[in-house]
Amino acid sequence: MALAVSATAAFGADTNSVSWLDNTISPVANPIYFEDPRITSEVRPIYAYHFLPNSFSFSGGAVPLGGDVQVMAVQLRYALTDRLAIIATKDGYIEFQPAHTLGHKYGWGDLAAGLKYAVVDDQENQLIVTPGFTVTVPTGSTDVFQDHGAGEENVFVSAEKGFKNLHVTGNLGVRIPNTFDKSTAQLHYSAQVDYYVHQYFIPFVAANGYTVLSNGRNQANQSLTAVPLNTEGYDLINFGSCAARGTTQMELGAGFRTRILKNLDVGAAYEFGIVHPVGIFAGRITADVIFRF
Repeated sequence: MALAVSATAAFGADTNSVSWLDNTISPVANPIYFEDPRITSEVRPIYAYHFLPNSFSFSGGAVPLGGDVQVMAVQLRYALTDRLAIIATKDGYIEFQPAHTLGHKYGWGDLAAGLKYAVVDDQENQLIVTPGFTVTVPTGSTDVFQDHGAGEENVFVSAEKGFKNLHVTGNLGVRIPNTFDKSTAQLHYSAQVDYYVHQYFIPFVAANGYTVLSNGRNQANQSLTAVPLNTEGYDLINFGSCAARGTTQMELGAGFRTRILKNLDVGAAYEFGIVHPVGIFAGRITADVIFRF
C-alpha cells in the first residue's frame, strides 16, 4: 500500500480517469442561443429545416405562408484555458422559401461571436456554471431578414447539474439590440434533460422559449415597414416587430445524440410550438455533427 501511495505521488493521478462531463452532451435544439456550459474546442456543422405555419397572423390581419426555412451553418469554439473559450455561434446560409407569399429568398446570415468562462467547475458535485456573451454583427443579407439595425449583444449564463447518468442543462439570457427602433430586446431561456444510456444512444427532451421585452418599428425590410407584426423570428431573425412586446414563443422538443468516437458526436432533434399563436414556428428539425480537438 505504501508502494502504491508512493507511486501515485511520483507519477500523478490516473490520466485515464473519467470526468462526469465526459458523459454529458451539447444541446441540439436552439443551437444559436442554447450554449453548452462546458469549455471545449470544436467544429460544429449544423443543418436546420424550419417549418413555417400555413398562415401568419399579425395585429392587422393574416396572410397565407406555408413552406420552410433551411439553414446551413458552422459553429466554432476554442478553449483558451480549461475555463475560458472563444465561441462563434451564428453564421451560415439561409434559404427562406414560403409557399404562398413574399417569394423565395436566399442569403447569408449575420455573424455572432463572443466569450464564455466557467466560474464554477465542481467535479465532486457534478456542477458547472458558465456565464458569457456574444456580439452579433449585421453582415448578412437583407433578403433573408439579416443585416438589420446595428446588431445586438447577448448576455447569458449556462449551467449543468449531473445526477450520475442523468444530466439537467439550462440557459438564461437576454438579447439587447444596439438600435431599439429596428430590433426588439428579448429574454431567452432553455432547458434540457438527457440520460446517458450508452455512448451510441443518449436521448434528451428540451424546451426553448423567447419573450419579447420591447417593441421596435418593424423595419426589417422595406416591404414590412407598415405591417404591425406581433411576433418575432425566434432565434434566427429579429424583425424589430412593433406590436410584439410581452408575447412569448415556446417550443418543446426531443432527440438524441450518438457518440461515434470519443471526439465525434452526431445529434438530431425535433421541436414544435406549444404556445399559441406560434408565430413563424410550426416546427423544426435540427441535425449537427460535433468534432472536438
